[in-house]
Amino acid sequence: MAAHSPEALVFSDAVDQVDVPGEEGEFGVLAGHAPYVATLKPGVLTLYRDGAATRVVVRGGFAEVGTSGLTVLAEHAVRVDELDPAMIAEAIRDAQEDIADAKDEAARDKSRARLDHFNTLKLALEK
Repeated sequence: MAAHSPEALVFSDAVDQVDVPGEEGEFGVLAGHAPYVATLKPGVLTLYRDGAATRVVVRGGFAEVGTSGLTVLAEHAVRVDELDPAMIAEAIRDAQEDIADAKDEAARDKSRARLDHFNTLKLALEK
């Protein structure tokens, strides 16, 4: 399984199972899974290996299951253990202010998308 973001490789190694937040619903991938392509929704991708779980928050992109395993290409990916709760709380406050101060619907929509992203990060930390 390999998880990539445009900036960096987040994870690449053999795993027992991966749970993926797909647009059409969350799904699990085990060895031998049928070929499949899915668009990602903002959420937490969970990788299981030897009884341990690694959680990665993803936003945008897609997951492809092929004969060589699972490849995830995400617009944004960060491991949950690298998140800073104080930074996320501040970003949520800033996004809420930006929504209130938006001059037009396009700016408001952009700020809502940022707020949704930071709320996803906050939820990932709470689980």
